[in-house]
Order: sequence, then C-alpha cells, then structure tokens
Amino acid sequence: MPKKGKAKNTVNKAKHTKLMNRKINKVKLEKQLHKERLKAIIKKVNESKAKE
Repeated sequence: MPKKGKAKNTVNKAKHTKLMNRKINKVKLEKQLHKERLKAIIKKVNESKAKE
C-alpha cells in the first residue's frame, strides 16, 4: 500500500534542481563571456595588422 501523507524527497529534489540549474546557467554565461572577450581581442589584433 502506498504511504499516506507528503512525499518524502520532493523538497530536496526541488532544491537540488534549482541549484543545478543555477550552476549550469553560470557555466554557460562564463563560456559566452569568454568567447566574446576572445572575439574582441582577435578583432583588435586584426585591425592593428590591417593598419600596418
């Protein structure tokens, strides 16, 4: 027979999911910022080479 009352782990699962989503979003944002910085550096170098 199923247990009566509240499900046991739903709160912990919800917290874990929330934290993992935060972590995943943080990593995605860091990767995106890193790519943008690299593109800016490459663009700057190419412009300086074109001027010479």
